Amino acid sequence: MKKKRRENNAMAGLILSATIVRRHRRLHRLASGGSIGPDLWTTTGPELYFGCSNASRNFITADEKTQSNRYLLIATSGGLNQQRTGITDAVVAAYILNATLVVPRLDQKSFWQDSSDFAEIFDVDQFISFLSKDVRIIKQLPLKGVKAVTPYSMRVPRKCTPKCYMNRVLPVLNKRHVVQLSKFDYRLSNKLSKNLQKLRCRVNYHALKFTDSILDMGKKLVERMRTKSKHFIALHLRYEPDMLAFSGCDFGGGEKERKELGEIRKRWKSLHASNPDKVRRNGRCPLTPEEVGLMLRALGFGSDVHLYVASGEVYGGEETLAPLKELFPNFHTKETIASKEELAPFTSFSSRMAALDFIVCDESDVFVTNNNGNMAKILAGRRRYFGHKPTIRPNAKKLYKLFINRHNTTWEEFASKVRTNQIGFMGEPNEIKPGRGEFHENPAACICDASDANAKEGITQTQTQDGRNLDTEDNSTSKDNGYLTDEQTTEDEQHWSEMDYIDNGSTLGEQGETILLKADQPELEELFSD
Repeated sequence: MKKKRRENNAMAGLILSATIVRRHRRLHRLASGGSIGPDLWTTTGPELYFGCSNASRNFITADEKTQSNRYLLIATSGGLNQQRTGITDAVVAAYILNATLVVPRLDQKSFWQDSSDFAEIFDVDQFISFLSKDVRIIKQLPLKGVKAVTPYSMRVPRKCTPKCYMNRVLPVLNKRHVVQLSKFDYRLSNKLSKNLQKLRCRVNYHALKFTDSILDMGKKLVERMRTKSKHFIALHLRYEPDMLAFSGCDFGGGEKERKELGEIRKRWKSLHASNPDKVRRNGRCPLTPEEVGLMLRALGFGSDVHLYVASGEVYGGEETLAPLKELFPNFHTKETIASKEELAPFTSFSSRMAALDFIVCDESDVFVTNNNGNMAKILAGRRRYFGHKPTIRPNAKKLYKLFINRHNTTWEEFASKVRTNQIGFMGEPNEIKPGRGEFHENPAACICDASDANAKEGITQTQTQDGRNLDTEDNSTSKDNGYLTDEQTTEDEQHWSEMDYIDNGSTLGEQGETILLKADQPELEELFSD
């Protein structure tokens, strides 16, 4: 009887949402309540900006600075995109320490259970050669006689500054010569000098290239979406039971949901009792599939738009996805547009499957996410760097009230308020101030304004093959070692919208390592990182 009642309630909600949308067909033109832009498929003035991560004249090259007796290894952590941030920061850490970097070892033992090594995900030769003038990189440690060298393993605190690396790691490196930094995720300061930020961009946007087999399959998926429609939206949907349980949010599933998610939540003994209303008011709840659909329709995307959905297991399965599919019937996943035989080389490897979704999301005309995880942040930054393609981040702190009260208003009023609240969350140039948010989400140091005097005078804007150009946006005549003063390295307190759901690390200083070790309950970051 209860099951029947739940089914009836779900169907009633679905019919009501669909009726609201059908009642008002004027979805392709924006009504009053704030202008998102004349064309939903583009941002305003993307041609006025370009990615500029070339090294400046005062950047010391690897040949000049690398010490022959220093070797740095890192062990990444988490899913594909969390590991990507670790790899990017490892290159910068090696540069700071004047060390040779050994090709990073990927996380093969955690929640994600992917046995792939670096060369099975990324083009390792491209990685080494592209960065050859920045950091010396080798595939494996040299032998000591006939024996392999055993590295000294240690961990650095989260958000470790260059000075932190010099004080904590360099003395050990000078003594041991071979050091491995374990669980290397977010172990480098968000704020660095411009030269080091540009190095981050050279790694992330140019050196890290997927293998040909992944790129070829990803290209096929994109082409198949293009044959269906001139434009398409890609949605990264994080709605797995574990993530929902950790969030502490109420998603409207009643007592059954509270019991199921409550049992999962017991895994993390350090979590406080949740306050679902407060969490939602603070904008820290991922949007439900239905809420994502309503937001997109309110922004002006019609029911004929093709939607590619990148997701893992969805809590509630088809019942949860039904409202989104009703709003966007042209609903696709990699499993629906590719055969089992085509996906067979990737299916058993979570990181390779995630890489395919990454490619389609990156190539989409509009990218939207219901969460603020690593994939969302990295793609937001990448899409800014390569042309400011529309990237929709839900303004969850403002939208939650609209979703709660949507049955008490007209569609026009609801849509107008959604459009107003989403201004500044659509991937437009300059909508995030330089220095705000995670650098991987807002790589402001690597984005140049074409109207700048230097650009007008003919400074080359195209990235060279080796990732450098003699653009002199740094006017300093002295060699830049990438260090900042203590005064400059102070971290801003992060806003909720700049953090992953699992990020409870607001303590960064000398206590950071101890506190983080306490927080490493069954690898929270691994469960919710991508």
